Amino acid sequence: MEQKNKDLILKTLEEKSDTKQKIYDTSLNVFETLKRVLKNIAIELNDELIGKVDERVLLEYKDKGAFEAELKVAGDVLIFNMHTNVFDFPKEHNVQKFSYFYNNPMNSLSGIISIYNFLSDSFRFHRYDDLGYMIGRIFINREKHYFLEGKRQLGFLYNNYEHAVIDEAALKKIVFSSILYTLDFDLLVPKYDDVSIVSVGQILDANNKTRIKTGKRLGFKFYPDNDDVEAKKKKGIE
Repeated sequence: MEQKNKDLILKTLEEKSDTKQKIYDTSLNVFETLKRVLKNIAIELNDELIGKVDERVLLEYKDKGAFEAELKVAGDVLIFNMHTNVFDFPKEHNVQKFSYFYNNPMNSLSGIISIYNFLSDSFRFHRYDDLGYMIGRIFINREKHYFLEGKRQLGFLYNNYEHAVIDEAALKKIVFSSILYTLDFDLLVPKYDDVSIVSVGQILDANNKTRIKTGKRLGFKFYPDNDDVEAKKKKGIE
């Protein structure tokens, strides 16, 4: 029994744990490429915009460290964050139906790069209670195959995990789609009752760090938009 357990541990370390380390290295390499893409896109678009628009509209790229990058686009900020761990998809997830994963479970182990959208004023004025929104997350496996789970156009443009291999061109398309989604994703007026009662402290806060939450959808959750839910209800979909 002891030898059997030892052999199982060794097999797991050699196969699964080693694969996870390779996925981490692959994801980190992809993230470095992504940061280069973000920087180049900011330069490329600014070259076309300078002299034509208010300078506050120009893009601004910031490298925030090994696992985070930021792209300011007009009044919005896109945060790209790489998780340091490796994940597997739940058995009920759609990707598990493909033979690519079914025949080799190691292929479903993935690194994750998440894309968040915040208001640039939230950072500028240190409004810590403001809300952001996850608009997409990129899954990358050991073979550099990728899958993008996201909102609207981000969710159905890049979902061929079996065959799609991530590279600089693919990352550029994802960034452009993220920018377009963000620019079309307007700040909605909150419900009157949600903001009708305000404390004196919130109004008198010295540095405008109010606790009156501001966010495009008032929710930092990866849920369908209300219009998506209503559309499904009309079709009789739960």
